Amino acid sequence: MLVLYETPAGYALFKVLDSKKLKNVDDLHKEFTSAETARNIIKLKAFSKFNNMTEALEAASALVESKLTKTLTKFLKTNIVEKEIQDSLIVTDKTIGAAIKSKLGISCAADQPELLRCIRLQLCNLITGLTESDLNSMALGLSHSLSRYKLKFSPDKVDTMIVQAIGLLDDLDKEINTYAMRVREWYGWHFPELGKIVTDNITYAKTVKLVGFRTATSRTDFSSVLPEEAIPEVKTAAEISMGTDVSQEDIDSIKELCDQVISMNEYREQLFEYLKNRMNAIAPNLTILIGELIGARLIAHAGSLLGLAKQPASTIQILGAEKALFRALKTRHSTPKYGLIYHASLIGQSAPKNKGKISRLLAAKAALLARVDALNEDKDPSTEIGVTNREKVETRLRQLEGRQVSHISGQAKKIEAYDPKRSAADPSLLRKSQAYNTQVDSTLDSKKRKRDDETSKSNGTVKMEEDEEEEEEEEEEEEEEEEEEEEEEPPKKADKTAGKKEEKKPVVKKEESEDEDEEEEEEEEDEDEEDEDEDEEEEERPKKKAKVSPATPKKAETPKKEIKEEKKGKKDKKAEKKEKKEKKDKKPKKEKKEKVKKEAKAKKEKKAKK
Repeated sequence: MLVLYETPAGYALFKVLDSKKLKNVDDLHKEFTSAETARNIIKLKAFSKFNNMTEALEAASALVESKLTKTLTKFLKTNIVEKEIQDSLIVTDKTIGAAIKSKLGISCAADQPELLRCIRLQLCNLITGLTESDLNSMALGLSHSLSRYKLKFSPDKVDTMIVQAIGLLDDLDKEINTYAMRVREWYGWHFPELGKIVTDNITYAKTVKLVGFRTATSRTDFSSVLPEEAIPEVKTAAEISMGTDVSQEDIDSIKELCDQVISMNEYREQLFEYLKNRMNAIAPNLTILIGELIGARLIAHAGSLLGLAKQPASTIQILGAEKALFRALKTRHSTPKYGLIYHASLIGQSAPKNKGKISRLLAAKAALLARVDALNEDKDPSTEIGVTNREKVETRLRQLEGRQVSHISGQAKKIEAYDPKRSAADPSLLRKSQAYNTQVDSTLDSKKRKRDDETSKSNGTVKMEEDEEEEEEEEEEEEEEEEEEEEEEPPKKADKTAGKKEEKKPVVKKEESEDEDEEEEEEEEDEDEEDEDEDEEEEERPKKKAKVSPATPKKAETPKKEIKEEKKGKKDKKAEKKEKKEKKDKKPKKEKKEKVKKEAKAKKEKKAKK
């Protein structure tokens, strides 16, 4: 039985002398307490040393990926296959054992992990010429080189430096701000007018350090610190200043504080340059799109550049606004549209109504470019992708600001600006203002209008419907009574007079009878129209929902059968009314015809006599 053992120095092949002791695994470590007892169980058969670190790294990386290298196959062929040894081989991994068996035909087993641990304890004693210090140094160098290879480590692509630099830059900004405000407050007791003239904190600290007492402003040269416009203002303000007097010790302490502010600002500028160079080396495409500071803050917030590359665009858009997001989700309000990305220059250029759209587009492009920068293996990565994506965002921004909407068909008509006078495009479009024609309006009769108003007010309530039905019944009864009274009155007899007057009378009566017939027909048509309107209103009433007042209880809705029966009864009543009217009309017509005939006969007789 053979054992293959991989060391940082090379490959070792051992032969098991007593395989019976391997069966008792629990007591196996007792046999390897010393080098002599270990040599009784196991013996070194062959050893292949690595020539350099690159060969050792190649062997270690192949072993991690469970692959066979050329050096390992050559070592096994020379020591096992060529010597025609039929013993089984103990290895550390099953997958590499299967690869050895498929390629070289050697039976392998990976069921002795305890034996491999024991060999590791006495490795330096079992391999001659290998000291423990050499083995440790080789293991350390191999572990470093393997970790660099595994993680694709490059000293130029250390994003942790960016995280630390941006954190320190933010801290420096806070400290400089607090120190500068302390200088303004302290020196303001002596020269308060200087704070209104000089607004910048660093220039204020430099002027305070240069001036000292305000009495020395007239003989100091401010050309290296202040612009030419502000120098006369400072000198005139010092002459009429309302500040209190201070001692020399106070001025010295204020100057020391000014020195700290100036030195911190200088260090901040150096740190910003360092951060700029690091961002251009690590994430050049991302810096082109959103800038150094915003890109560094996003990387710091995500933890690393690879962590930022794993984030989707929707998460990158609201990075830094987590509190607002969870508050909005809790209170069910609108979620934030942007986080740290809001401070990018492209979003600052857009209008307030377009900031959400541009931030969404910018987050999508930032996610794409972060993945390109994180997974790019080139030493000198190109920035063409970053430039093209920034141009796309800028063109989209111009479209939104310039209202140039892109059409899919590509043949969109240009929308011309609105001309209020309309004289520039086509003068024929000009028209004079016309007055409103009130005669065109269609108006209802007075009776119908009143009835429509009443029905609109009632709106389907049960009480109002009943009142209307009662009123209609009363009107019908009154009409019937009037008709009965007209029937009882006797017809007027025509006076018979001689002469020319008698000849003219029948012609007038004919004309009057025809006018009366036309008026009666018109009245009948009006009554029929009113009846039809009433029928339509009665049909619409059951469809409407009855709105019952809160004081009165709801009444049960009338079923459909009762409504039909009521309609039939009303129709029958109307038919009876029409029959009565026709009968009334027929009687006076017959009498009139008879009178006309008699008069015509009398005229003929007179003519015959003459």
